[in-house]
Amino acid sequence: MAGPKDLDPSSSPRALLGAELRHAREKVGISQEELGQRLFVSGSFIGQLEAGTRRMQAEYARMLDEALRTGGFFTRNCKAAAKSKYQEHFAEAAEAETHATSIRQYTPLLIPGLLQTPAYARAVNHAYDPTTPKETIEQWVDNRMARARLLDHPTKPLLWVVLDEAALRRETGGRAVMAEALRHIGGLAQQGRVIVQVLPLNAGAHTAMEGALKLMDFEDAPPLVYLEGVRTGRLEDDPATVTQLRFVFDLLVASALAQDKSLALIKALAEDYAHEEHP
Repeated sequence: MAGPKDLDPSSSPRALLGAELRHAREKVGISQEELGQRLFVSGSFIGQLEAGTRRMQAEYARMLDEALRTGGFFTRNCKAAAKSKYQEHFAEAAEAETHATSIRQYTPLLIPGLLQTPAYARAVNHAYDPTTPKETIEQWVDNRMARARLLDHPTKPLLWVVLDEAALRRETGGRAVMAEALRHIGGLAQQGRVIVQVLPLNAGAHTAMEGALKLMDFEDAPPLVYLEGVRTGRLEDDPATVTQLRFVFDLLVASALAQDKSLALIKALAEDYAHEEHP
């Protein structure tokens, strides 16, 4: 019997590869958990591969071909599915966003990418690497704005962001850029497109002082959490870890200002920046 045909790179390689994985697994009659045991990963990881929310690495592709007797199909095609316009440490998280039904995020030092304006994104990317050519910076900005088009849909995904007040007071790109950035956030919140809360400086010590986190839920795959550091990031799917970090986010929400007070603070800071006053 002929094996599966190679994927068409012009279509959606990751989704197609996931569908082929589910078909091949069901054909040999094993569960996600059983296949995960053969690859030394969790069953939820297999589920995320099948749903297209996780990238298939070459090592796993080879092991899948062996476990499912697919004649090298996954090895041949994993490169096409792994192509991304995002930096390596962030690629999986950015692509998982496109499948998420809800995203809950806390950022301590900057406005998160999905809420950034082009001018703010340009300032952030230039600060990341001042020696990068202007053309590359502009490509990064375009990629970030393409991610933000997730919010063009009126309701999906649910986006709930807790912003640290420090991020709002860190003058990034100049006062005019900050005024525009904060007005953009306020506008999205007033439209009901995002839930935004501010964690005030006077909240003191809190449960996520060690860094940023992003929780993502999916309709047909287990939840993920993305943890980000300086030029690094990793996705976690361990249920206990996800549960623990969901509790961390809940505590942040409890410590943050209510939505109306958060929007009032964002508006006041935007006006201060616009009028060149000290916040």
